[in-house]
Amino acid sequence: MRLIETIAELREWSRLSRGRGRCVGLVPTMGALHAGHLALVRAARERCQAVAVSIFVNPTQFGPNEDFSRYPRTFAADCALLEAEGVDVVFAPTVEEMYNTGAATFVEVEGLSSRLDGLSRPGHFRGVATVVTKLFLAAEPDHAFFGQKDAAQVAVLRRMTRDLALPLELVVCPIVREPDGLAMSSRNRYLSPEERTQALVLHRALNAVETEFRAGNTRAESLKALAAAIFASEPAVRIDYIEAVDWETLLPVEEATSGTLVAVAAWVGATRLIDNLIL
Repeated sequence: MRLIETIAELREWSRLSRGRGRCVGLVPTMGALHAGHLALVRAARERCQAVAVSIFVNPTQFGPNEDFSRYPRTFAADCALLEAEGVDVVFAPTVEEMYNTGAATFVEVEGLSSRLDGLSRPGHFRGVATVVTKLFLAAEPDHAFFGQKDAAQVAVLRRMTRDLALPLELVVCPIVREPDGLAMSSRNRYLSPEERTQALVLHRALNAVETEFRAGNTRAESLKALAAAIFASEPAVRIDYIEAVDWETLLPVEEATSGTLVAVAAWVGATRLIDNLIL
């Protein structure tokens, strides 16, 4: 496995790989890898002959009072996991490599970027869209792999990729969960044992919504109210949002249908977690 720290070197590796007839896959991450990330890596290995994983904690997607400084950084352990998975390249740039001093160019997907997590975290999706565009330009992948857990992010990046006519395919992989249903997240390690138990309410609420939908209830407000009632069983957990939306536009729907995205975000102690399902 090769460690690359510069954009120029990553681009050269990608072009050489494609010149040899190898399909290039990119898995963008912020490190602190878990089984969900490794599932993306395995999906990339199945579809591509050359796989790069980026590890970069992107400062522009964090707000001023968010957890950038304490976001878990486990680089040596991450590299060991990726080498065991047969990854070809780890791209680990510095902030200075990704953002020139005085950089004034950003990518913003209007509309979508202010919905769901974008409403709760102003500027977040501008940071995401900008860094992912930079990664796409650096790696020039044929396929890029993302997890469904970040469903709002996926919607933003799909639109960005389409609007900019970027020559790649976004591959979205299913949510990977702990045995008790908690969605895998690098931020789960922030949780105390008590908070870890409380966090299961996100999955319980989504399961209740899916059961109700399968029973024939398609009214979005009713489904959201059911989820809120489940959350009420854990009063220490603070709801950020419960929404039923069109996954392409992230706009609310009145009637849920097959394909509707039901997304939740909540604070468990000082940790903000997200989860979702596609009905």
